[in-house]
Parts: sequence; C-alpha cells; structure tokens
Amino acid sequence: MDLAEAFRNYRETIVGKWVDYTLSTYTSSDFFKREKDQFANPIGASVREALDSLFVMMSKGTDPVEFKGPVEKIIKIRAVQEFTPAQAVAPLNAVKHITREVLAADKERAVFVKDLYDFEFNVDLAVLAAFDIYMESRERLYKVRIAEIKSGSHILTDSKCPSKLLNEESQEFLKSV
Repeated sequence: MDLAEAFRNYRETIVGKWVDYTLSTYTSSDFFKREKDQFANPIGASVREALDSLFVMMSKGTDPVEFKGPVEKIIKIRAVQEFTPAQAVAPLNAVKHITREVLAADKERAVFVKDLYDFEFNVDLAVLAAFDIYMESRERLYKVRIAEIKSGSHILTDSKCPSKLLNEESQEFLKSV
C-alpha cells in the first residue's frame, strides 16, 4: 500500500472531519452540519462539495492553478461574512493536521505521515490562493459599497423604505408650517 491508496481509503473520513471543522467556524454551525439538503443549506453543501474536490486535487498532486475553483467556492462565501482574513482561510490549513491524525491512528498507515510533504505543500498553495481570492472579493465588495454611496442607492439598501422617508419628511414639513 502506498500514500495514494491511503488517501483513497481515508478520503471520506478526512474530508468529513475537515467539513465538520470548517462548518464549526460558523455561528449557525449546528444547522450547517445537520442539514444535508443543498437547497435548505447552500453554504453547507458548497463547503462539502468544494472540500471534497479540493482534497482529491491536493492528494493527487494536481496543478495548483486548478485549486482556484473549489477554493473560490468556499472563500467567496466567507469573504462577505464577518470573518477576518485569517479566520476565512484557516479552515483550509486544518486538513494537514486532520490528515496526519487520521493516518497516524492506523498503525499500518502511520508510516505515510512522513511522506506528506508534497500534500502539505499543496495545502499551503491552496491557502495562499484562498487569501488572494479573499482579498479580491473584499476589494470588489468595497468598490460596490463605494459605488452605492456615490450613486445614492445606499439610501435604498441601508435605511427605511424611501417612500416612507419621504412621507415622514412631508409630515414634519407640514407640522413646521
């Protein structure tokens, strides 16, 4: 048996723990972990799908450029939420520790722990890509916000209904006259 076979045998276990860890970083983590329906829980479904495909890519030594798709799927969601950059990308790094833990628990496969250098390097590359994607997403979010403020459309999104505001202003004006 080699490391590739160990990855195949323990894929479900490793990805399951990785998904569980990632979803535990959300405030509604119980719901995200429990609900499996992709329509009722799109965040949980996206995280599960993206981490599974990312694990396969990293364990097979796929070109790191291809990590972008699954990484984007996770990080773009986290970029619009209340995560710092470190909190947003940290779950990607957790797979290194999870993989070591799972392989070390099996006496036959514990010898493969020392062979994880290439896998862990791929994880590091995925984390770096995640940080870039996070920063691009935040920059895009701030540009949209600035455009809303410049155009005045922030009034529509940040306050009460404009017609109600106009009505209130009219009432105040009539009272003052």
